[in-house]
Amino acid sequence: MTQIFKLFDFKQKVNYRIEILAGLTVAMTMIPESLSFAILAKFPPLMGLYGAFIMGIITAIFGGRPGLISGGAGATAVVLIALMNAHGLDYVFAAIIIAGIFQILVGAFRLGKFIRLVPQPVMFGFVNGLAVIIFMAQVEQFKTVVDGNSVWLSGNSLYTMAGLVAMTIGIIIVAPRITNAVPASLIAIIVVGLLVFGLNIDTKTVIDIASVSGGLPPFHLPNVPLTLETLNIILPYGLIMAGVGLTEGLLTLNVVDEITQTTGDGNRESLAQGVANIFNGFFFGMGGCPMIAQTLVNLSAGARARLSGIVASLTILAIILFASPIIEALPMAALTGVMMMVAFGTFEWMSFKVINKMPKTDIFVGVLVAIITIWLHNLALAVLIGVIVSALVFAWESAKRIRARKYIDGNGVKHYEIYGPLFFGSTTTFSEKFDILNDPEKVIIDFKESRIVDMSAIDAVNKITERYAKVNKTIHLKHLSADCRQLLQNADKIIEVNIIEDPDYLVMV
Repeated sequence: MTQIFKLFDFKQKVNYRIEILAGLTVAMTMIPESLSFAILAKFPPLMGLYGAFIMGIITAIFGGRPGLISGGAGATAVVLIALMNAHGLDYVFAAIIIAGIFQILVGAFRLGKFIRLVPQPVMFGFVNGLAVIIFMAQVEQFKTVVDGNSVWLSGNSLYTMAGLVAMTIGIIIVAPRITNAVPASLIAIIVVGLLVFGLNIDTKTVIDIASVSGGLPPFHLPNVPLTLETLNIILPYGLIMAGVGLTEGLLTLNVVDEITQTTGDGNRESLAQGVANIFNGFFFGMGGCPMIAQTLVNLSAGARARLSGIVASLTILAIILFASPIIEALPMAALTGVMMMVAFGTFEWMSFKVINKMPKTDIFVGVLVAIITIWLHNLALAVLIGVIVSALVFAWESAKRIRARKYIDGNGVKHYEIYGPLFFGSTTTFSEKFDILNDPEKVIIDFKESRIVDMSAIDAVNKITERYAKVNKTIHLKHLSADCRQLLQNADKIIEVNIIEDPDYLVMV
C-alpha cells in the first residue's frame, strides 16, 4: 500500500499528463497483442486481456522499477500450448500458479542478481532478435483468413493496409517535431482511426481478431486432481514458464536501466511477477511477464513513473467493461505501424558500429543468440545458450593464460612462479610446466600471481606432488592466499606437502 500512497504524493517529480497519455498508448498497443497471443495458444480471447490487466496492475504498483510494462506475453504463452492441447485449460491455470510460486522463491532468495552474468554480446543478440520477432509479428497482419487458411492480402486490401501503416509511421516520425504534449504513437492511432471511421475505409480492425467485451476477471479454482501425477504434469511447464518470464523480465529491466540511466530491483520484480501470476491462475488470466515492446512504447512516450503502467492496466479493464465497441473499431494498420516503429527502436543499431571492435567470439555469440531467438522464439533458451557459450569461451581463453617462470636459486632450489588462474580449464597446461625427472630434490611452487580455484585445480596440484614424491623429491607451496588454503583444507587434506607461510613483518609507526 505504501507504493500506492507514494504514487499520488505531489512532492514526487511525476508528470501526470505524460504518464496518463503514455498509459493510454500502451493499452492501445497491448490489447491486439494480448488477444493474438491468447488465440495463438488456443485460450479464450478474453483470457489474454485479463492476463494483461492482472500482470500490469500488480507489477506496476509492486514491481522492481517504474516504467516497466508487464502483460500477457507471447514468450510465456507459447510454453503452455502443449499443456493446453494435452490436458485443457484447468491444467494451464495450475501451471501458471506453479510458475508464480517459483518466481516468488527466486525473489525471496534474492537470485535475481544472477542476471548480471549475462554478457553484453548476449544482450545485443537478445535485443536484436527480439526486434526482428516484433517486426515479423506485424508482417503477419498483412494476412487474412480465407476458408480456414491464412493468405496474404492482395489488391486494394493490401494497398489500403500498407498505406495506413505507412501513414502511421509517418505521423510517429513527424509528430514530435510539432509537439511533445501527446505521445506520437497515440496521435497516430487517433488520426488513422478517425480517418478510417470518417471515410468508412474497408480495412482490418481489432474485432477481426477477437471481441474484447466482457466483465470483471472471474475467480476460478483450477479443477485438477490434487495428486502427484498432476504435479508431475504441470511442474515442468510451470518451471519453464517461470524461467522464461524471469529471463525476459530481468533482461527487459536491464534494457530499461540502460535507457533511463537508473537501477531497478530484479528481486522485487521477481516477487511481483510471481504474485501476479498466482492471481492470473485464480482469476482466469493467461499469465505473463514484462513486455519489452510495450515497455519501449511507454518509455518513448516519456513515462518514467509507475502511474503509466497503472493507467494502462485500468484502461484495459475499462475497455473490457465499457468501451469495447470503440476499441474493436480501431484499424489494425495503426497498431501495426506503432509496433513496427517499436521494433525499429528496439534494434541495437549501435551493434553494427562496434562490430569491428569486438572479438570474433563475441560477434559469434551475439549472432547465435539472435538466430536462436528468431528461429525458436524461445528467449530464455537463447540467452541460456549464449551465456554457456560465453562462459566456455572465457574458460578457454583463461586456460591459455597460465604461465610459469622457472629458476634455480643460490641454494639449488627450483622455483616455479605460477601466473594465471588454476582451474579445470588450465590444469593440463599447468601439469606440463614441470620437469620432474630433471628438477633438484627441493622444489617450490609460488602462487603469488595465481589462485587455486576449484577441485580440478586441487587434484592437479595433488598429482604433481605425488609425481615428485615417487622420485623422492620435496615440494613446497608458497604464497597461497587464505581462501586457497581453506580450499585445500576443505579437500580433506588431499595434499600432504609443506605450505610455506608468508612472514609477518612488524612496521615501526
